[in-house]
Amino acid sequence: FRKLGQPLPLGYCNAGVVLEVGAGIHDLRPGDRVVSNGSHAEIVSVPRNLCAKIPEGVSDEEAAFTVLGSIALQGLRLAKPEWGEKFMVFGMGLIGLITVQLLRANGCEVLAVDLKPERLKMAEEFGARTVDLSSGGDPIAAARELTGGMGVDGVLITASAKTDDIVHQAAQACRQRGRIILVGVVGLNLQRSDFYEKEISFQVSCSYGPGRYDEKYEQGGRDYPYGFVRWTEQRNFRAILDALRDKQLLVDNLITDRFPIADAGAAYDKVAGSPDSLGIILQYPEPIERSGVVRLKEAPSAAAGKAVVGVIGAGNFATAVLLPIIAKTSARLAYVADLNGAAAREGARKSGGEQAITDYRMILDDPEVNAVFITVGHHLHARFVIESLQAGKHTFVEKPLAMNEKELDEIISVYQPMPPRSTTAATEPKNQAKGNHSPLPTPHSLSVGFNRRFSPHTAKMRDLLKSRSGPLCMNMTINAGIIPPEHWTQDPERGGGRIIGEGCHFIDLLAYLAGSPVRTVSAVMVGEGSAVRGDKTAIILGFADGSIGTVNYFANGPKSYPKEMLEVFSDGRVLKMENFRVTRGYGFKGFRTFKTSRQDKGHKTEISTFIDLVEQGGEPLIPFEELINATRASFAAVISAQENRTISL
Repeated sequence: FRKLGQPLPLGYCNAGVVLEVGAGIHDLRPGDRVVSNGSHAEIVSVPRNLCAKIPEGVSDEEAAFTVLGSIALQGLRLAKPEWGEKFMVFGMGLIGLITVQLLRANGCEVLAVDLKPERLKMAEEFGARTVDLSSGGDPIAAARELTGGMGVDGVLITASAKTDDIVHQAAQACRQRGRIILVGVVGLNLQRSDFYEKEISFQVSCSYGPGRYDEKYEQGGRDYPYGFVRWTEQRNFRAILDALRDKQLLVDNLITDRFPIADAGAAYDKVAGSPDSLGIILQYPEPIERSGVVRLKEAPSAAAGKAVVGVIGAGNFATAVLLPIIAKTSARLAYVADLNGAAAREGARKSGGEQAITDYRMILDDPEVNAVFITVGHHLHARFVIESLQAGKHTFVEKPLAMNEKELDEIISVYQPMPPRSTTAATEPKNQAKGNHSPLPTPHSLSVGFNRRFSPHTAKMRDLLKSRSGPLCMNMTINAGIIPPEHWTQDPERGGGRIIGEGCHFIDLLAYLAGSPVRTVSAVMVGEGSAVRGDKTAIILGFADGSIGTVNYFANGPKSYPKEMLEVFSDGRVLKMENFRVTRGYGFKGFRTFKTSRQDKGHKTEISTFIDLVEQGGEPLIPFEELINATRASFAAVISAQENRTISL
């Protein structure tokens, strides 16, 4: 519901010129012409596997059809046409007309079916026979006539319609063991007899080809082995570009309109309202203004002692939790940065931000900004923390602080001042990482989003436990819920897995209640029969004061069961907290129940306290050594479960 009012970038077919390339990109350089699936915008940021270089002899307008052509081509690849076969194509939109040409280039006879005579005329120009549904044409009879009564070898459906009749007619038109490929969107109430009697195969084509919706391929840049996956989506791009270069695919006649990008609204209106409109080209001005900034309101005059905030990352957590809380504090929200410019703009607009940007470095370079919130992907946390600290900013990062020991050591090397030059190696701090990171010019705070320790329920429990004489026995159960194996949080390289990515929350909470650091970690996870290893894990923590704690992080429970339950046993007494809404005491004099009107996991208190720290000074929200301890304990939990041993910290 929260996302209904959020604008979405439109479009996925463009051609342009490379302005910059990322690290590790060696086959493209500024000035190269490329196609991509980027949205309709003057400047887009596109992963390498979703763009391809335009060959000589292909105009920019022709190249803009590459992604659409790849959708058609992927349908063809699934159909596996052979020279001399006969195919029917339902729907003569852009993809249908491209499909006709690709089939003809593959040596196939084509029967084109549509309601619009003008589209069918274009199909005829590309070498197809046609069936005009608007004048009562019968595609089944036409298929039989074309094939001597045998039926077509295959049908490609490129239409968009709600009716189930198209699939039924396609099956009727097919030969024995024919194949039907759905590229478009039609009704799918299939009739079993259509497919049973002829053993017809039916398959739905997925976008541009293999790699689509695979984050490791698209965002991570991992290509599929050429010998095993010959035609990825990027290789389909290249194949279409080659067909355009060799004039096997003609698209100039498919262009019916051209609009400047400033009139994009009128272009979309024409697509929706004009039956004669087909291919519309959006044109961009040259040179392009590269400001990278959307200014939403003027910044007030600088005020001493005021928090001036930059937020890096405008994803779900930032827009749903972080930004609304910052908006209610005394802080100035100077920037919201995100690679998705629309997300940055909307996040800034809704929370009273001054500027939306796509280059986070503007935040770090602005001397007025004294506080940075980092809510990007887990794999970027350590890098951005280091850059923010080196820029002299108070830094707040969502959990986890780091993904591995190397990243954590790099943060330590930046956060802790380097020893004087005369200090010998023997006197260096043991946890001082040897790296190229420079120490902070002046002390600044580092906070991690361990918000649960700031919940009023946690405060109440800690207050009730302050008089304890013996160690605690704690049991934290998290009914975490299922996340698909392909989700980015399950990726060890991007998300770190759920124990490092989220389990650190609960390790920190137990350490805070014990008032003592974790010293030993032992963990066991559900074995090989599980689709995902690590999201069903039991962790036993031993603390320096003799307390023990268990974190049961389970992803196999129902939504009807409470998500977070905590029990604390101490000196003949028990505290039980349910979902950060109610805490009950057993054996406590004068205390039985503490309730809050709604679930309160501590986000508001944590963030507002951080803003107060920036403006008024004082001790860090969480001592640095506690951040390190909880993070290291999460690493140890994963290693312990993998190696079946107890780890000492």
